[in-house]
Amino acid sequence: MRVFRLIYKNMLRHKLRTMLTIIGIAIAVVAFGLLRTVVTAWYAGVEGSSANRLIARHSVSFIFPLPLAYRDRIANVDGVERVTYANWFGGVYIDKNQFFARLAVDAETFFDVYPELLVPKDQLDAFKKDRSGCIIGQQLVDRFNLKLGDIMPIEGDIYPGKWNFTVRGIYKPRDKTTDPSNMLMQWQYLDEKVRIDFPTRAGNVGWYIVEIKDPGKSAAISAQVDEYFKNSPAETKTETERAFQQDFMATVSAIITAMNVMSFVIIGIIMLVLGNTMIMAARERIREYSVLKTLGFSSFHLIGLIGGESLAIAVLGGAVGIALSYPMVAGFEAALPKGWFPIFNLETITLVLASSSALLVGILASIFPIQRALNTTIVDGLRQIG
Repeated sequence: MRVFRLIYKNMLRHKLRTMLTIIGIAIAVVAFGLLRTVVTAWYAGVEGSSANRLIARHSVSFIFPLPLAYRDRIANVDGVERVTYANWFGGVYIDKNQFFARLAVDAETFFDVYPELLVPKDQLDAFKKDRSGCIIGQQLVDRFNLKLGDIMPIEGDIYPGKWNFTVRGIYKPRDKTTDPSNMLMQWQYLDEKVRIDFPTRAGNVGWYIVEIKDPGKSAAISAQVDEYFKNSPAETKTETERAFQQDFMATVSAIITAMNVMSFVIIGIIMLVLGNTMIMAARERIREYSVLKTLGFSSFHLIGLIGGESLAIAVLGGAVGIALSYPMVAGFEAALPKGWFPIFNLETITLVLASSSALLVGILASIFPIQRALNTTIVDGLRQIG
C-alpha cells in the first residue's frame, strides 16, 4: 500500500511533465487507431470474401467484357454449384461526389450466390418483376433518405443516357464486412437498351461469380474454367473472390503498406515519449532510491515503484487515447467524400493492439530506470547531485 501511495505522489510531483506525457501517449494512440482503421477499411472487401466463390473475368483486364454464352459452359464444370454474373454500370447520381457501386446483375441468381445480402422475399419478387427496378443497401437509404418506390435518376457515363430506376428492395448486410452501400439493377434491362443504342456491346457481362461445392478444389476448378476458353477471343482468368479483391488493392498496396508500417512506428514514438519521462524521473530520484534502500526497501519495492509509475502513465495515456479515438474516427469518416469507405469502423483488434502496446511500452520504458536504480550502490546514490 505504501508503494502505491508513493507511485501516486511521484506522478504528481511534476504535474506538467506527467500531463504532457499522458497527452503525448494519447495522441500517439489516436494516430495509431486512425491509421489502422484506414488500413482495415481498405481491406474490408477482402475480409468479406467467401471461400466458396470464384470470379471469372477477362484474362487481359477486368474492364473487358465476357460473352453471356460462357455462363452455361461454366455451370457444367464439375464442382460448380451455381453461376451468376455482374456488370459495372457506373453513372452519376446527384453529382460526381456521391460515389457508390452501381452494378447490373442477374436478378434470378445473384442473391442466391450472395446470401449475405439480406432482402425480404416480397421485395426481391417485386425487383424481379420490374425491369427498371433496383435494390439498394441500407446505407444508401440512410444517406439519401430513400424509400421503396422512389425513383433514382442516373446519368450514364459508360452507358450514356438518362436512366431511371425504381427502388424495389432494400438489402441489409448479414455480416459486418458486407458492403451496405451497393445499388443493384437488372442486367437484362441494361442489355435491352444496349441492343438498341450500342448493338456491338450487347450480350456481354463484366464477370462471372461461380459458387463451388468444395473450396478445397478452387484451384482445379479455376484451371478447368480457364482451359475451356483458352485460345478463344475472350480468354478468362478465374481466381478466388479473395484474390480478385486483392487485385483491386494492388494499385494502392504501397500506400497501404506504408500506412500499416507507420501505425507501428507510432508505437516506438510512444515508447520514446514515456521512456524519456521515466529516465528523467529516475535521474532526479537516485538519491531518494538510495535512501529507500537504507530504510530497508527491497529491490522488489523499487521495481514496483518505478515500473508502477511507468505503467500508470501508460495506462492513463492509452485510456485517454482510446476514448478520443471514437470521435476522431467518426469525424474523419464524416470529412471523407461519401462512398470512399462503405465500412469504416474502429475494429476490436485495433483497440486490443493499442491497449496492449500501451501496456508493453509502459513495461519497456521502465527497464532502464529500474536497472539504474538497482545497480547504483547506496554510497554512489547518496553522492548524486541533481
